Amino acid sequence: MIRVLLADDQPLIRSGLRVLIADAADLSVAGEAGTGAEAVRLVREHRPDVVVMDIRMPVMDGIEATRQIAAGPAAPHVLMLTTFDDDEYVYAALRAGASGFLVKDMALDDILGAIRVVAAGDALIAPRVTRRLIEQFVEHRPAPAQATRPVHGITEREREVLTLVGRGRSNGEIATDLHISAATAKAHVARLFTKLDARDRVHLVIIAYEMGLVSPAR
Repeated sequence: MIRVLLADDQPLIRSGLRVLIADAADLSVAGEAGTGAEAVRLVREHRPDVVVMDIRMPVMDGIEATRQIAAGPAAPHVLMLTTFDDDEYVYAALRAGASGFLVKDMALDDILGAIRVVAAGDALIAPRVTRRLIEQFVEHRPAPAQATRPVHGITEREREVLTLVGRGRSNGEIATDLHISAATAKAHVARLFTKLDARDRVHLVIIAYEMGLVSPAR
């Protein structure tokens, strides 16, 4: 059973998500929070597997709440709720430790699927959506003139894999692009997690950007 904490200051949003999750046999609601501070407290008390976190909340916003949750022991995966068009905090949310995004108007089945995906540890949900979000919200940031993270310690092949991860490629797509097996692509990604001390696949996307390996599409 995947235990989900809902954090949103709008009771209607929480209620809709609660009803949606209640209909899923493999999901349950571990608690509800109306502020970021309350979300941090409830994570410590209930130890959920996934937190669905709104970005804009009173007392403490979702970004700071995510930062505190990610820094804690046995941190759950955090899915940020965004309205997509007007939310300018996506990059900051990624940096804080978010594992992916839920767009508030996305299909209900996709929301449940996203929760299941991150609970399983494959944090890059809907690569097309994540990539578009990153492109939209960092395109106004100047691309690094040089790498802001060291590139030492990874092989040339791992560098190629990291570049493709940064472009939103799945393991299967990486295998096709580099003419290697899916198992080999997965192994390269696993080594990158260890070598770069990355939390998850979304974190690798940010590292690739900070290394200057990829830049937002123009």
